[in-house]
Amino acid sequence: MARYTGPVCRLCRRENTKLYLKGTRCETSKCAFDRRGYAPGQHGQRRSKLSDYAVQLREKQKVKRSYGMLEKQFRLTFDKANRMQGITGTNLLILLETRLDNVVFRLGMAPSRSAARQLVTHGHFLLNGKKVNIPSLRVRQGDLITLRERSNNLDTIKGCIESGPSRTVPQWLEFDAEALRAQVKALPAREDVAEPITEHLIVELYSK
Repeated sequence: MARYTGPVCRLCRRENTKLYLKGTRCETSKCAFDRRGYAPGQHGQRRSKLSDYAVQLREKQKVKRSYGMLEKQFRLTFDKANRMQGITGTNLLILLETRLDNVVFRLGMAPSRSAARQLVTHGHFLLNGKKVNIPSLRVRQGDLITLRERSNNLDTIKGCIESGPSRTVPQWLEFDAEALRAQVKALPAREDVAEPITEHLIVELYSK
């Protein structure tokens, strides 16, 4: 599975916003975006007015990088959202939010989406009682997500749970922190996505 393996802090600086790609480190004084809040590279501190296309491109790159996806996978997700009934931008966000790695992240069982992706890939989770190792697998209403018995004492997950909820579990998910068991109560709605995303810019970009 292809994935980005370069330095992630430069991605936040390039998009001029915190993407929280390093989890709790992004909330400390070590955060590179807080220390150098300008674009990376030799000309990163130059100020320039963005064209309409550049604004659309930056929004797409921000969302794609935030969810840890490469261009081909993100484009295929958009194409699927475009074929669905309803508003394409909202459909896109629903498809992104219902990815299994994102659900694990939203539940607070991993410090970042990349950490959640690794946990899923290593087979630590069960979906409806069956072992899964595909981070892009999409959950459905009523699905039950649990930890494998041998993974109950995993330091990464225990640390996230014991340190308290670092983020609010969205209303469309139900989580029992003691039993390490979660259920998808419903599909997410647009208002359940708290990040500042302007999805119509992505629709406009891919509609050119």
